[in-house]
Amino acid sequence: HSSFLTLHLRIKKKREIAILATNECCLVSSQMAYCQHIGVEFMFINDLDQCQWIRQKFERPGVMHFTLEEKRTLLARMIRSTRFEEFLQRKWSSEKRFGLEGCESLIPALKTIIDKSSENGVESVIMGMPHRGRLNVLANVIRKELEQIFCQRINRVSDRNITLSLVANPSHLEAVNPVVQGKTKAEQFYCGDTDGNRVMSILLHGDAAFAGQGIVYETFHLSDLPSYTTHGTVHVVANNQIGFTTDPRMARSSPYPTDVARVVNAPIFHVNADDPEAVMYVCNVAAEWRATFHKDVVVDLVCYRRNGHNEMDEPMFTQPLMYKQIKKQKGVMQKYAEKLIAEGSVTRQEYEVWRNRLQGPGFVFEQINQQPFPFHPPSGLTRILKGRGEMIKNRTVDWALGEYMAFGSLLKEGIHVRLSGQDVERGTFSHRHHVLHDQNVDKRICIPMNHISPNQAPYTVCNSSLSEYGVLGFELGFAMASPNALILWEAQFGDFHNTAQCIIDQFICPGQAKWVRQNGIVLLLPHGMEGMGPEHSSARPERFLQMYFAVRQLYDCNWIVVNCSNPGNFFHVMRRQILMPFRKPLIMFTPKSLLRHPEARSSFDEMLPGTHFQRLIPDSGPAAANPAGVKRLIFCTGKIYYELTRERKARSMEDTIAICRMEQLSPFPFDLVKAETEKYPNADLVWCQEEHKNQGYYDYVNSELFFGPLCVSRYAGRGPAAAPATGNKAAHQQELSRFLDNALNLDAFKDHA
Repeated sequence: HSSFLTLHLRIKKKREIAILATNECCLVSSQMAYCQHIGVEFMFINDLDQCQWIRQKFERPGVMHFTLEEKRTLLARMIRSTRFEEFLQRKWSSEKRFGLEGCESLIPALKTIIDKSSENGVESVIMGMPHRGRLNVLANVIRKELEQIFCQRINRVSDRNITLSLVANPSHLEAVNPVVQGKTKAEQFYCGDTDGNRVMSILLHGDAAFAGQGIVYETFHLSDLPSYTTHGTVHVVANNQIGFTTDPRMARSSPYPTDVARVVNAPIFHVNADDPEAVMYVCNVAAEWRATFHKDVVVDLVCYRRNGHNEMDEPMFTQPLMYKQIKKQKGVMQKYAEKLIAEGSVTRQEYEVWRNRLQGPGFVFEQINQQPFPFHPPSGLTRILKGRGEMIKNRTVDWALGEYMAFGSLLKEGIHVRLSGQDVERGTFSHRHHVLHDQNVDKRICIPMNHISPNQAPYTVCNSSLSEYGVLGFELGFAMASPNALILWEAQFGDFHNTAQCIIDQFICPGQAKWVRQNGIVLLLPHGMEGMGPEHSSARPERFLQMYFAVRQLYDCNWIVVNCSNPGNFFHVMRRQILMPFRKPLIMFTPKSLLRHPEARSSFDEMLPGTHFQRLIPDSGPAAANPAGVKRLIFCTGKIYYELTRERKARSMEDTIAICRMEQLSPFPFDLVKAETEKYPNADLVWCQEEHKNQGYYDYVNSELFFGPLCVSRYAGRGPAAAPATGNKAAHQQELSRFLDNALNLDAFKDHA
């Protein structure tokens, strides 16, 4: 018994020693993995395989091993990045350039991601970034002259061509994010890359903007939606721990600027940007994650900003303690060079040769390489479809059918059509029904427009997330990559474009003037005063008209503004958007009540070959037959035309008042307006609108007429107001009756004669 006890104690002691050794080994391994220059956030990911994959990348001993060639390449890239900034500072010391000093590791980081992605089969990379380091990225990653943003080069790792595109962006820091995603989605769509194996996106961010700009959150929430996913984006955050002059303590409530990425289970790799090898390893892992799981991933480069927000700024005013420490910091290139020299990977002479080779302007501009299954639609929808069939028999169309025929005719001609927005599949007003749902089988849908003819182009119609800013930016990027497709974004109500105003102001309105890039995106904005209160009444046409660049030719304008009054003209303007030999954004105010208005119908005869879009629709009734007897010529646009004609008929004034519809507001149809006014020599000229006088079209139309060949017009409409519409139905009707009476009362403007 004594011998057995002694043996048992010996075994127990050996086991304890083994456990202690194992624990000590695990502790050392964990310290090496997580207590050095890399921090990993991934435990919130609710997928065991993905968590285990990340553990394997960081917890196995010796995973961060680099060959001599890899180290020397990394140093060469650090030298390129650093010397580029030094050259710019020397040559243009008094210019703002938003340099990369303090985060020079960004350049080898991006090149590592591209190398690994190319090795994994990626052929095209679309990038978006803010201002900091942009020139360096253009020169050292895109590797083209600074005025070019698109190139193709041979990748050194895969020895294959890879196409790199850096999307133009405004100073609204994160606004480019959805644009990049849309452009990426378009390239994937057109090359049949359904899994994102050939085309990918990389987004660069600043830490303050990543935490503070809501569009970041919106874009993340597009990342896994079927119609918007780009199958994984690599996000690189240049985390210099300050936004302009604002400390993180005042800039965010979360511990890290990257916490927003946790909402989509994206792993976050924090890395000390002063350790280029750690940066390189993390970027390799990020690229592998994207290739393996096709999900977003974040690389947080924890760095600093050596200068102020720009090179003319003095950071000591606001961050004196931080910048005292920064002034003591050696540059990352110098630190890494000393490390490699000490370990014998490069000689000091080699380093000095490489460093001195890359200086002067030669470096700045250097160039190196029908359904096939049974389907059961709802009974109510069956009635709607049957009604459309009856209209076709009668050779007439309502708004929904006119849109259907416009899209369908383009699809049949090989033009891809993409319609995106909130509830666009059915339509906000339950008028469209482009996606039919089987009543008996979950997720079984039918898109009839994809079964028009055997060789047609595809029709993409997709409900978006509850986002305007992000989704409109996405569609803008899609349109940017596909000028031969009809790309449309529809706001649920016209005033919803308010929250996408940044995309409109920064990209769509000035896009051609800023970047010499034409874009044919279409904005469908439901608009009209229906007595339903101030919300969702106005698409704010005054904003678009105020921002319109006043010229008389389509080719020179910044965008086209249209308000069609019948489906036939809507049919033509949709087709014109593609048939024009150039591209312009189209701002289209679409109706609500006119969708089912019995008079807002068009005949097939208005859409046959030989017909076209009418910029202005003249009066075609008794007034036009006897123009000399007409006392008043009323110009209007949109649905108010039908209220005017109804009231004119009720007053038996069809031979004394002519009503002319201005379908295209910009460019202004001077020639047609002049012809109409000359046709009625004895008529006074009135502009009538349902919007308030300080809103809508009046100021724009009045200025165009005043500076054009005609006299200033008289106004009939609602008076000025702060809100788009009254919240009281009775007040709405009183206002409507009052200004209709003003428009049709021939004595109303005698005091102005």
